[in-house]
Amino acid sequence: MKKFLALLLALVMSLSLVACGGGNDATDGESTDQEGGDTAENAAYQVAMITDYGDITDQSFNQTTYEACKEFCDAQGLQFEYYKPVGDSTAERVAQVDAAVANGYNVIVMPGYAFAETIKQTAELYPDVTFIALDVAQGDLDPNGEGYTLPSNVYCAVYQEELCGYMAGYAAVKLGYKHLGVLGGMAVPAVQRFGYGFVQGADAAAVEMGIADQVVMEYVYGNQFYGDADITAYMDNWFANLGVEVVFASGGGIYTSAAEAAAKVGGKLIGVDVDQSANIDTYGEGMCVTSAMKGLAETVKHMLSEVLAGNFANYGGKIETLGLVSGDDPTANYVQLPMETTQWGDGFTQDDYKALVKAMFDGEVTVSNDTSAMPETTITVNFAGNIK
Repeated sequence: MKKFLALLLALVMSLSLVACGGGNDATDGESTDQEGGDTAENAAYQVAMITDYGDITDQSFNQTTYEACKEFCDAQGLQFEYYKPVGDSTAERVAQVDAAVANGYNVIVMPGYAFAETIKQTAELYPDVTFIALDVAQGDLDPNGEGYTLPSNVYCAVYQEELCGYMAGYAAVKLGYKHLGVLGGMAVPAVQRFGYGFVQGADAAAVEMGIADQVVMEYVYGNQFYGDADITAYMDNWFANLGVEVVFASGGGIYTSAAEAAAKVGGKLIGVDVDQSANIDTYGEGMCVTSAMKGLAETVKHMLSEVLAGNFANYGGKIETLGLVSGDDPTANYVQLPMETTQWGDGFTQDDYKALVKAMFDGEVTVSNDTSAMPETTITVNFAGNIK
């Protein structure tokens, strides 16, 4: 009965949106990305993606997931749409799942920890739908430790962001930067792991070089995943007055504020999630030093291919932690720096990077994933909480 009512409600919502002329408005649960003609319409699988806080132009998490879904579905002749909740709430996200299911989509990709409660409210309601969630951890699904068990039609991937954060922080100091900054989005586990890894990497490099007393790091959260005038002003102070040289902007679209401030004084940025150099460098040539990347696109394409191959049962009901899978080929890992766009130098070459990755893979270099407190360091870290 509950499932029937949910489907009926979603159908009414869909009809009302069409009646209002919302057929091409992704904010209302529709998309302009219907491809494939008869082949897509007759496909056994139809794929939908639902955005979280951002949208498919955030030049980071949502956009990467969207592009990976679309590229895969276009290549396979599968029907694909994305749905954007009209508000930032579980109810709005659940409504988009309902709408997608009512429209015939039976594979749903959800990027971001904010989908935890959505999974709990919809996965068992729609047992014939396959859910692929990125960055949704057990702690998000079961914050009170009540023993929540993930249904067999859901797969969650989480990443060891602390590892690529470490790589980026280590590289920054080795490349000669001594006054660094971390601008996080919201203080959620994935963002914290990025930042705390960056702190550990910078500290390790400074200690190795014997310059720990010369390296200073500013650290703050914007408490949102997009830039605005207030955050830009805060970054202006970092770059122009405090003398910050490079900022690790780890929070989706929040990098825009850091980039705007950096452009005024020739400052530098480090990107996050994906190789953000193409976007960051539009604010100033050579602004992006490197990016701490995780394999979002690779995960999406791999999981969709496994669904099509009939192998999802090997993954359903699991939360998989993805990180280093090779000590010899850094590009094979789920966490890495970009080989082509990182600004390698005498202080940190590609060979140095490969040696670092191998040491991390072999366990010679360890990185804590503890997010309960800022890592202890020899360098000075000035933590300022939230900007707003």
